[in-house]
Amino acid sequence: MKILSHSRKKPMKKRISPRKALENFSERPAMLEGRRDKLRLDMNESMMGCSPRVRAALRRLSTEEISMYPEREHATAKIARFFGTSPKETVLTAGIDDALRLIADVFIERRRKVLLAEPTFPMYRFHAEQREALIHSLHCDEDMRFPLDAVLHALQQAPAIFFLANPNNPTGTLLRKGELERILTAAERTLVVVDEAYFEFSGVTVLPWIVRRENLVVTRTLSKATGLAGLRIGCIFAHEATAKLFKRAQGPFPVGVASLVAAEAALRDSAFTRQAVEEITRGREILQRGLEAMYVRSFPSAANFVLADFGPRGPEIIRSLERRGILIRDQSASPGRPGFVRITAGTPSQMRRFLRELERVLYRLKRASRALPSE
Repeated sequence: MKILSHSRKKPMKKRISPRKALENFSERPAMLEGRRDKLRLDMNESMMGCSPRVRAALRRLSTEEISMYPEREHATAKIARFFGTSPKETVLTAGIDDALRLIADVFIERRRKVLLAEPTFPMYRFHAEQREALIHSLHCDEDMRFPLDAVLHALQQAPAIFFLANPNNPTGTLLRKGELERILTAAERTLVVVDEAYFEFSGVTVLPWIVRRENLVVTRTLSKATGLAGLRIGCIFAHEATAKLFKRAQGPFPVGVASLVAAEAALRDSAFTRQAVEEITRGREILQRGLEAMYVRSFPSAANFVLADFGPRGPEIIRSLERRGILIRDQSASPGRPGFVRITAGTPSQMRRFLRELERVLYRLKRASRALPSE
């Protein structure tokens, strides 16, 4: 008996269609895992940890509080009072990354211009490219000096947004108030986002200016000086009219209850934050002097990190330090060639440990290069 085989056509698969802008995006690499037991000088986290008051406040969280949706108005009022703003000028976010996403959602449309001075925090470009903006990129010089004149000229073309980190990440450079005033005066038709993630280390802020400038937005984070990176809490500060736009575009529960409780506790313990900043600043000075003694070029920094240039063997030095349990950030992609690294400043003892290990790595590489046969 002949068995008839019936060919069955496979049903056509319907392809889902993402936005065109995402088709050329590669998946962002996952962050390095297993960092907890290493000397973490790669992510600009606080090497002092968080205040004991934060740990105590989190332990006091009740089952009921955890099971409820977070109530943020009370926390917003307290955080605003701490920073000298009003709740109407204050928008809480899940860290600065979330703040930048919200700002981009409100102000970046397809084909609108976004101004950047690079190298800088890569998430500015990320959010602009996602929304198919036209990116006008200016560049620091070889000494990582900010291109102020070029920025003032570019602002005459009225880009939609100018993202400005102050101090800048990864260079550590700082613009003073007079320079910031010139930028804001030139940016009459541009939203200027001043990212003050490292304000506690520089002491320079334009936050009080939001009252009189609707085109100014200031972002802050509790990830750095207060040591709450794992809880993801940040703030957008803006003129009341501008802040209202962000609140209109934001979901009802942007920040979790644990983050809100931790933020209040951290801000209450200003003595701990002040001590942490002093320790890390001393560590940064030790780091810079140590690099100079080893003839490693570094750049002046007003933040909790230092940008250094290890030259062509930079990637090899990074790998050697990682094998010794020390993590630093490869910045080759930002300035545009291998060798640049960003080193988070830790406590004085942590910086001395880093410098000892770096000296050993450099010594071994020097000996190895001498042992190579000459051509």
